[in-house]
Amino acid sequence: MASLYDMDVLAWSIEQAALLRERRWFALDIENLAEEIEEVGNNVRRELGSRMAVLIAHLLKWQLQPQLRSKSWRATIDVQRESIAIKLAKVPSLKHTLADDAWFVEIWNDALVIAFNDTGLHQFPRTPVWTTAQVLDSTFFPA
Repeated sequence: MASLYDMDVLAWSIEQAALLRERRWFALDIENLAEEIEEVGNNVRRELGSRMAVLIAHLLKWQLQPQLRSKSWRATIDVQRESIAIKLAKVPSLKHTLADDAWFVEIWNDALVIAFNDTGLHQFPRTPVWTTAQVLDSTFFPA
């Protein structure tokens, strides 16, 4: 028989929150609660990665298509940087993610897909040419 978690995760989450507030520890679905808590962290990291990929893609387009630079591209770059800064202030442990070279390469690859899909260009560098610090620096715009 399927559990409430399997049938309706929203109803399950409401039930689990009530059990927590009532301090009914033995009635909790510990295994699924642990999974969901881990998923919260994964979602935060995915959001950071998504924002970084969009930011890098726009910086790549900025560099390779100077004739097409626009206020819209600049706004996207600024908004992503600001959103990332806000997220890092709220979730300081994300700074460890930014320091992970393998993660950054993965995000770079995601950015390449975005940039290619937006432009059709193949000239984008296959490996990172900027540091995380450069990408996040509000004064950095590649020539």
